[in-house]
Amino acid sequence: MAITAQDVNKLRQMTGAGMMDCKKALVEADGNFEMAIEILRKKGQKVSASRADRETKEGCIFIKTSDDQKRAVLIAFTCETDFVAKNEEFQSLGQEILGIAFDNNPSNIEELKALKNGELTIGEQITGLVGKIGEKLDVSSYEILNGETVVPYIHAGSKLGVLVAMKNAGGENLIATGRDIAMQIAAMSPVAVDRNGIDQSILDKEMEIGKEQAREEGKPENILEKIALGKVNKFIKDSTLLSQPFVKDSSINVAQYLENVKPGLTVDGFIRISIG
Repeated sequence: MAITAQDVNKLRQMTGAGMMDCKKALVEADGNFEMAIEILRKKGQKVSASRADRETKEGCIFIKTSDDQKRAVLIAFTCETDFVAKNEEFQSLGQEILGIAFDNNPSNIEELKALKNGELTIGEQITGLVGKIGEKLDVSSYEILNGETVVPYIHAGSKLGVLVAMKNAGGENLIATGRDIAMQIAAMSPVAVDRNGIDQSILDKEMEIGKEQAREEGKPENILEKIALGKVNKFIKDSTLLSQPFVKDSSINVAQYLENVKPGLTVDGFIRISIG
């Protein structure tokens, strides 16, 4: 049957696919819209599969926080090039995925991709956009943080995002303080809030590395453990948030900064996600 410009435009409005792709799909489907949509999906799946080994080192972080500041959701929606990361459709789909994640609270990325967004699942929408754009796209991170006061931060360029949960805020508005801490986390990339958050196996490994380094330097065996312990303590100081020197005033650490803002104020947890 003859495929009209109106038919092509209708399918384009239904799917968001390009004009030529829509026309080819309608021709192949002999004007059957449902079949044409399936053909476009299959094209997207084919493109997605052919690019499965590609790395998605570009993209954007998206964050949504509840009105009461007690819950925040972060996703990293990734692609192959910065050009696509700035694409309006990519940005729009990223925001839609974030909203669905926030509203439905899935347990993991797989559950998130299985959720419906209109007639299609998130996974199907991503596949469809892969077919249209021609790049591999993916939700590479999906995180939730709950706390007394959760403060978000997205670094310039939207490739690094932080969520930080403040503790003992006592109902006070400490968003500015939380943002300072989030920027600290973005800049210094701590591995935990404090020593208690570091797995003992990591500390044991640092201890062994410290001993071996001292041994290679020719230090006596009877003082290797003492030297290694010093290295472990330095690792804890440099790698845990509350012990790190505060980036805005290196004469104090983060714990002291928070205590100066309000006695008892501290951090309950954080999430730091970067793309690339």
